[in-house]
Amino acid sequence: MTIKDAQQSVDEWINVYGVRYFSELTNMAILTEEVGELARIMARTYGDQSFKNADLKKDLPDELADILWVLLCIANQTGVDLTDAFRKNIEKKTKRDSERHKNNEKLR
Repeated sequence: MTIKDAQQSVDEWINVYGVRYFSELTNMAILTEEVGELARIMARTYGDQSFKNADLKKDLPDELADILWVLLCIANQTGVDLTDAFRKNIEKKTKRDSERHKNNEKLR
């Protein structure tokens, strides 16, 4: 599935099952909530915190997909073509950082 396909799939789902998109501000709050859920899993899986019983059913791939879903919703409702935006972002990073990380002693 391409990014464009994903944006179209989300839009189709919203139109068939979701009635309408939540407002942009609501989706931003939901995105923040979902990132918090990812942070909880990361802190307990790769950090020093231990899992609570309620955390054991959390699923890293599912939480990442939740974040992607809301991000795709925000892109759709604000008219952002994420394929184009991502391509431009890679070009920007390549131009800006092509030597930066190679010369970073901390990364060796």
